[in-house]
Amino acid sequence: MTAPSKIPSSAHLGVRPGRGHKPRRFPVSDGAPVEVVEDGPSIAGRLMGLAAMATIKPFLSVGSYAPKLPWPWGLVDFAARVIRPVPGTVRATIGLPHCTAQLVRASGVLPADGKRSVILYMHGGAFLTCGVNTHGRLVTALSRYADAPVLVVNYRMIPKHSVGTALDDCFDAYRWLRETGYEPDQIVLAGDSAGGYLALSLAERLQFEGVEGYGAETPAAIVTMSPLFEIDNEARADHPNIRSDAMFPPKAFHALVELIEQAAAKRVVDGKPEEVFEPLDHIEPGLPRTLIHVSGSEVLLSDARKAARLLAASGVPVEVRIWPGQMHVFQLGAPAVPEANRSIKQIGEYIREATW
Repeated sequence: MTAPSKIPSSAHLGVRPGRGHKPRRFPVSDGAPVEVVEDGPSIAGRLMGLAAMATIKPFLSVGSYAPKLPWPWGLVDFAARVIRPVPGTVRATIGLPHCTAQLVRASGVLPADGKRSVILYMHGGAFLTCGVNTHGRLVTALSRYADAPVLVVNYRMIPKHSVGTALDDCFDAYRWLRETGYEPDQIVLAGDSAGGYLALSLAERLQFEGVEGYGAETPAAIVTMSPLFEIDNEARADHPNIRSDAMFPPKAFHALVELIEQAAAKRVVDGKPEEVFEPLDHIEPGLPRTLIHVSGSEVLLSDARKAARLLAASGVPVEVRIWPGQMHVFQLGAPAVPEANRSIKQIGEYIREATW
């Protein structure tokens, strides 16, 4: 996937107040990732994993054998509209050039005025499902613990659009934040599952291309939960967790690669079909410090550890927190699952420290 062309924007002329400094609370890697293993799963965490194994995994098993059928993936986020927001949550719809985004802030969090930190969130869903409704409560909890507004991108999805198109939409959302008055060191790129791919890819695009009128940029941090960091499935297919994952059957990622490649082939970039971009092949020194939370039982542990090794080898501070026995993106279980609450709280603390 080739990086889309730059999008013009007006220059931002602003004066930011000086910032104080405080001691670091989080370890910084020096050529090797910091890896922390958390406590085992609670009863609630185990039950959530069993529920996913009994409901989501069988559905994905069927879908992985016929990925090109017109499955109603869009209904997932539509149905999630019945989930009521946390009391006191403030939500506003933001219009972007080709999609919408939702600006979310928990009760007590100050508005997005460009003077404090903000989170740009890319939701998961294998690039083909989910959205602001499925992730509403997770994003609200993140806003509360990080004490920051969250801009959630409703990016265009496969199979109708390519993954490169989704990255375009995330870039537009970042540019909107810059034009609102935020500086790069106030912006944290965050995402779960496929959103991890988009967060890292966006950081690389900002590093290599920058934003028209601003130049190359480095956001404050990247934060990911159960991230999908590469499209290629070779490493995952051989990982032992391919048999223990509570949500994904072994064939699911082969089917996803097929859909991604098919969508890329339909989009023409510079006179030829879009190339499938692999962010782990483009890691360079200077990328934002990175935090990865991942289940010790899911197959995407392969992506997390591979990305951590490559980032740390390039001098990027990276920390991996492994949660044994949890399901994929177990943070969606908050507040019922204690580990989900702890994870989001740790992420919020990391974001506050990174944007101090």
